[in-house]
Amino acid sequence: VQLQASGGGLVQPGGSLRLSCAASGLTFSGYTLGWFRQAPGKEREFVTAIRRPGASTSYAMSAKGRFSVSRDNSKNTVHLQMNSLKPEDTAVYYCAAAPGFPITSQLSSSDIYKYWGQGTLVTVSS
Repeated sequence: VQLQASGGGLVQPGGSLRLSCAASGLTFSGYTLGWFRQAPGKEREFVTAIRRPGASTSYAMSAKGRFSVSRDNSKNTVHLQMNSLKPEDTAVYYCAAAPGFPITSQLSSSDIYKYWGQGTLVTVSS
């Protein structure tokens, strides 16, 4: 199983980035996909997760209203659209896959995610 995250980079405050994560080696439609991030010197934290296309999403408070997660089961890909970026969004962003469709309260726990990507660095700075 491989999860390949891409799309990170340097962006100015207020700007946007779209991260993508391409999965292979798993039955993509049978997995919940999540995004986590880890800032320098901080613990990894939950950002968002999506269970099925078009529905069943969950967001951390820091991401609500600015970030949007989507998935394309035909391409085995999950996307994270990030708008109105702030310097505090600077982190390495990881995609992860959890088998099945856990209940909402479980989605923010890294323990349920079986597979992890290598991460992509997002730097928000002027």
